[in-house]
Amino acid sequence: MNFLSHLYLAGNSEGLIIGNFIADSVKGSAYNNFSKEIQQGIILHRKIDSFTDSHPVVEQSKQRLRAKYKKYSSVIVDIYYDHYLAINWKKYSEIELEIFVQNIYSIINNNHSILPEKSARFTKYMLEHNILFGYSKLEGIERVLYGMSRRATFESNMEQAIHDLKEHFDLFENEFKIFFPELQQYVKSEILNTNV
Repeated sequence: MNFLSHLYLAGNSEGLIIGNFIADSVKGSAYNNFSKEIQQGIILHRKIDSFTDSHPVVEQSKQRLRAKYKKYSSVIVDIYYDHYLAINWKKYSEIELEIFVQNIYSIINNNHSILPEKSARFTKYMLEHNILFGYSKLEGIERVLYGMSRRATFESNMEQAIHDLKEHFDLFENEFKIFFPELQQYVKSEILNTNV
């Protein structure tokens, strides 16, 4: 899952939100440098990624892209799924997407001093382009795919993946709608576990 899904799944806990936000910038056991609750958010992020990467429905989505995008197919699917969460937001949250996003930006800004450098750099870009709310628009998805393509280590062609999203829109959306409730249930059980 990409940023919007991770932040949504973190619930109302500021520590879990920050941990989920910075997790990709925290390698190995470096999470021990943070507070207990942020550590739990980082661990939760990793568990969400593992659950997602091994899920057969997500694999169907990735398989549709693999011939063209190879290892980047999983990154693209993560971005697509954030789009489906955003456009179906009212089904998953009673808080308007725009208000949710502003609350998240506020929490991230309030914790700016503890963000790893990579997360701090991304925060500036995220706020400038309102990335989280942008997931609700195809143009926003196109911007994210283009940005990811520019930062990719190898030639990825991710900027072209907007066409695949449009071509197979209903198929990807159906897969998201099967997968996401299962992910929500998994996260709920992990949060109830004190070790997250």
